[in-house]
Amino acid sequence: MSIASSAQCLRCIGRTSLSSSRSSTWRAFSKASRQEASLNTTSSSSPPIEPTLTRQTSTPVTSTPLQTDPSESTRRQAVRKELKDPIPFEQLPYECFQEARKILQADREEKLGQIEIQRGRIARLVEQDASVSGGNVAKRKRLESMRQRLEELKILADINDPLVKKRFEDGLGDMDKPIYRHLAYKKWIAYKRKVAMQRITQMSVIPDVLPSIEPILDVDMNFDRVRVQPGNFIMSTTSERTPTFNVQSFAAGERLYTVAVIDPDIPNIDTDNFDHKCLFLATNVPISPTSPKVDVASLPDASVAHSWLPPVAQMGAPYHRISAFILRQPHGTTIDVEALKGQYPRDNLWLRDMVKKHSLRPMGVTMFRSMWDEGTDGVMERAGIEGVDMEFQRPPPEKLPYKKKPGWKFR
Repeated sequence: MSIASSAQCLRCIGRTSLSSSRSSTWRAFSKASRQEASLNTTSSSSPPIEPTLTRQTSTPVTSTPLQTDPSESTRRQAVRKELKDPIPFEQLPYECFQEARKILQADREEKLGQIEIQRGRIARLVEQDASVSGGNVAKRKRLESMRQRLEELKILADINDPLVKKRFEDGLGDMDKPIYRHLAYKKWIAYKRKVAMQRITQMSVIPDVLPSIEPILDVDMNFDRVRVQPGNFIMSTTSERTPTFNVQSFAAGERLYTVAVIDPDIPNIDTDNFDHKCLFLATNVPISPTSPKVDVASLPDASVAHSWLPPVAQMGAPYHRISAFILRQPHGTTIDVEALKGQYPRDNLWLRDMVKKHSLRPMGVTMFRSMWDEGTDGVMERAGIEGVDMEFQRPPPEKLPYKKKPGWKFR
């Protein structure tokens, strides 16, 4: 017994020492792994860890902080803070990087030569007689095709330039240049356009308001500092303020547009249905890639057919889908605002009829939802909207007619 007990004690002692050594080894390994897991400022690119990266590379209080551009990404700002003498991006001392830049520069020179050749061909075709080109229609189509090819060559000349991509990522791109419009368009269709199309189709804005739309304009709607995400609920006190639209166009030149905000969910008690109501309507609004901002409050009276009316939903009613459409007018034409105001009053405005009559083309769309909240009554009183004391309720279910059961079943 004593030998067994002593052997058991030795086993226990060995097991205890082994477990203690394993635990100490694990603690040491965990500490080392945590030290090795510190972020590398030259390779970190994950957005969730960017705040941690900034805290790790923050400049001490005793040192003089570097002047950083607020438009730069967080990772670049962190790297700049670590460097005492930042090196310009195009002068990075990496042999492979510089050799690659030489290849890209040679390719750009080749594209610039093709651009000059294409411009010469277009100039000769413009001076050429239409009868030689097969008529005015054939000449116009050929010119359009050649100018489109010229824009493609301009994009191909700068698409691989790392400096161009750096400026675009930092938000410093000039939208007058085709390359920055191209990059912005690719970024928009990759995510934002898909979200907007999902919202308007999922919530049946299309085809309730318009039969179809293929947006090619990036439309953002803001109430002061509140940015509207497509489909989100906006409080009535927030939507009471006049909005601001940021309509980013990806085509060169300035065009005239019509801006319409429609609420298709106005309850009609008489018909037990819903009516459409125009919350805002303005026409002849100029929009270009370099001037995308449309401030509803600062538009001239000559362009506004219906001023901004706050969207409200009465108590008990379902949420309202507030949709904003950007409609492109035919090239070189303007719309008479007074005639438009008489033809299409605020109530029962059917947007599809106006689009068909004036040959408008839907180019951009966004939407949000409005529902009754604590501030809705105050908004309705300030805007002079009737029905503050009205509450919608579901009607009680109709009772089935009484049917006397046959007595012979109970005998």
